[in-house]
Amino acid sequence: MDMKGFKRITLVGATKNPMKYGNTILKDLLGKGFEILPVNPNYDEIEGLKCYKSVKELPKDVDVIVFVVPPRVGLEVAKEAVEAGFKNLWFQLGAESEDIRQFLEKAGLDYSFERCIMVETSDKKMFLEV
Repeated sequence: MDMKGFKRITLVGATKNPMKYGNTILKDLLGKGFEILPVNPNYDEIEGLKCYKSVKELPKDVDVIVFVVPPRVGLEVAKEAVEAGFKNLWFQLGAESEDIRQFLEKAGLDYSFERCIMVETSDKKMFLEV
């Protein structure tokens, strides 16, 4: 998945818990200048950002949806994302599964597995260029 020019990132599994990757990734991407739209049904806001209850509530101009949830949750949310018209899905290490891969292949989506969004965006200038 080519993320060049991506600026608006949804983070499924964002959390207020500083001991979880959903919080670490959120803070990392915010610090790099990305616009983050957190998704977690348990919160109204995280780090001062409006938190969406599901991907169905998101604005349609999101560049990529990043998943940092268990695979069983990820598959259901991926199905909702496809129904909502999203095309770019990124699954953090541990969020992927063979069931998800098969679903994404069948849907013909652009997706990423086995790559860390924090590592891949370490040179933020590359990603924020248009």
